Amino acid sequence: MPQRTDNLGPAQKPAWNAVFALALGVAGLITSEFLPVSLLTPMARDLAITEGVAGQAISITAVVAMFASLLIAVVTQRLDRRWVLLSFSVLQVLSNALVAFAPNFLVLTIGRVLLGLAIGGFWAMSAAVAMRLVPSKDVPKALSTIFGAVSVATVVAAPLGSFLGGLLGWRVVFGLAAGLGALSFTWQALTLPAMAPDQPAGLGTLGRLLKRPHVTPGMLATLFVFMGYATFFTYLRPFLETVTGVNVNVLTTILLGFGLANLAGTVLARHLLTRNLARTLTLMPLLMGGVVAGLVLFGRQPVVASVLVAFWGTTFGVVQVGWPTWLTRTLPDEAESGGGLQVATTQLAITIGAALGGLLFDLTGAVGVYIGSSVVTLLAALVAWLAFRQSADREPATAQPAEEKLAAQHG
Repeated sequence: MPQRTDNLGPAQKPAWNAVFALALGVAGLITSEFLPVSLLTPMARDLAITEGVAGQAISITAVVAMFASLLIAVVTQRLDRRWVLLSFSVLQVLSNALVAFAPNFLVLTIGRVLLGLAIGGFWAMSAAVAMRLVPSKDVPKALSTIFGAVSVATVVAAPLGSFLGGLLGWRVVFGLAAGLGALSFTWQALTLPAMAPDQPAGLGTLGRLLKRPHVTPGMLATLFVFMGYATFFTYLRPFLETVTGVNVNVLTTILLGFGLANLAGTVLARHLLTRNLARTLTLMPLLMGGVVAGLVLFGRQPVVASVLVAFWGTTFGVVQVGWPTWLTRTLPDEAESGGGLQVATTQLAITIGAALGGLLFDLTGAVGVYIGSSVVTLLAALVAWLAFRQSADREPATAQPAEEKLAAQHG
């Protein structure tokens, strides 16, 4: 029977089976989120709507996920975290089942709203749960496992959805996604320990967190680096097609390379973050900004562009794991509320970045977008450097590590 974990202190024995179950869960959620990307045309045709309207199935999910990430700790503050996590898998199953059998866009929208709740809630709790499943020294490894699943799902979702959609139909694809959610639920039910809630959380908790030292600068750095991500990745295909001049086959190869490099970055992260968190989170956006500047200057050469895109994917893989790891060290006693705040910040950054990128694209083309992405990402590196420098100046050398303080509080 799974071991019970009643507080937010580090787990005595690493529950890696539970971590792998959560990785499968997040892979299923991300796959479900991006399936409409490759199935828009048949979905629109079958539901008698335009492809533009069908595309809102993705936007709706993202908006709901943003609000859910902020509220989940408050709404579920008295519930066993194990059951909360299992409920997200149930929502994934219900969401995909509703979409698979949707007779109209309204039912499809309801299904996508349920998915947004599951995604926002899961992301908000992922760092806090990782802290409770493994010892503090293994948290970066656990988070890299979870985010590695994100990378795999991101790479696989669109091409697999397109292939299976053409072979079996889009409704069957969403039915298979529901089956993946059921498998995730079963694995989590068998491996997740009971995790009693720690401190009741209220909406005022979010405001109090922002008043803590280092939290606001860290969230600002997160905002800027994910804005840079959104402007880069959203307009990667137009850049490669219009500036680099690649055809569809080469484009697919470059995107596959990006996905694999991103996965490699999540693995590399566990080693870099263990050695020096502050230096890693400052250096990675600096490299990201430099890579995008390199694409602006040398992106007309396909080989160079391919290498730079892959390298950018690796650095972003480290960032994906890095900021949740920072959260577990900065807010170990409020990791759930802090996780919600971080997820909301990330979703807001992606929304702003995509909108800003669209404006720049219309005014200046793909090159202008990438100049903007480089500037924003370099700004993220500057904010991160200032945040960690301020942290070092304020904390005495004899300060007790956050993980040790938390463990002492819980005996």
